[in-house]
Amino acid sequence: MPHATPADKRRAFHRLHESGCFVIPNPWDLGSARMLQGLGFAALASTSSGYAWSRGHPDNGITRDMALEHLAAMAAALDVPLNADFENGFGRDAAEVAESVRLAVETGVAGLSIEDSTGDDSRPLFDVDDAVERVRAARQAIDRAGEGVLLVGRAEGFLHGRPDLDEAIARLKAYADAGADCLYAPGLRTHEQIAAVVAAVAPKPVNVLVGGASEWTVAQLAALGVRRISVGGALARAAWGGMLRAARLLGNEGRFDGFADAAPGKELNAFFSEDLARRGSE
Repeated sequence: MPHATPADKRRAFHRLHESGCFVIPNPWDLGSARMLQGLGFAALASTSSGYAWSRGHPDNGITRDMALEHLAAMAAALDVPLNADFENGFGRDAAEVAESVRLAVETGVAGLSIEDSTGDDSRPLFDVDDAVERVRAARQAIDRAGEGVLLVGRAEGFLHGRPDLDEAIARLKAYADAGADCLYAPGLRTHEQIAAVVAAVAPKPVNVLVGGASEWTVAQLAALGVRRISVGGALARAAWGGMLRAARLLGNEGRFDGFADAAPGKELNAFFSEDLARRGSE
């Protein structure tokens, strides 16, 4: 089977957003990305936090060059579409966001998200006019490239001390008007919040984050009209959690039973051997 081209993956990604509901889990490195693809997920999304931790940095602590290198490697390793967690666009103003987005499109990603968070605790969100201009600049950069990359507009208030549903909806509607193809307000928790966002931006698709143990099911979120479900850094945190539990038992108590749930080496070797063989035959 021929290797999927960036254009193939971008077309497939748009189709996924046209109807139904799909899970788009977030790998943090090449191995986790290939494994998730092997498990049958139709699309994947990067996680800025998971990748940052793997490089010994805090979330939002990586440079644009680091992000671009990571995205290029991930996109090249996959035959399914990759959505880029592109933080706030790595730009102080709209012009810099446009240049960053142009470079991100060149990595081969199928989609990318732009957040409205500033990284400054004293002013956690960009003013709405500035945020809209940044989304519009991203849209224009994508359109100039002519590559069909899907743009996600993110309203970050629920994660940054401003859990105001009316504000989040107003921002998401403004980002949709500025050219976002998909809308996303991480931190929504209730049936009422999610249903309100879906209704407010319809017919554009909505992404919902389930970033921890939850009573939600995919079927329940689909019934609310959610188009896609991501998990952010949750899979990376689950991996770190397993490592930390085992390491603390070993270091603090001299016990080895923290390895009880470890994936068998034979299983991992078999998967990656078969995966390499498949890639070699493409």
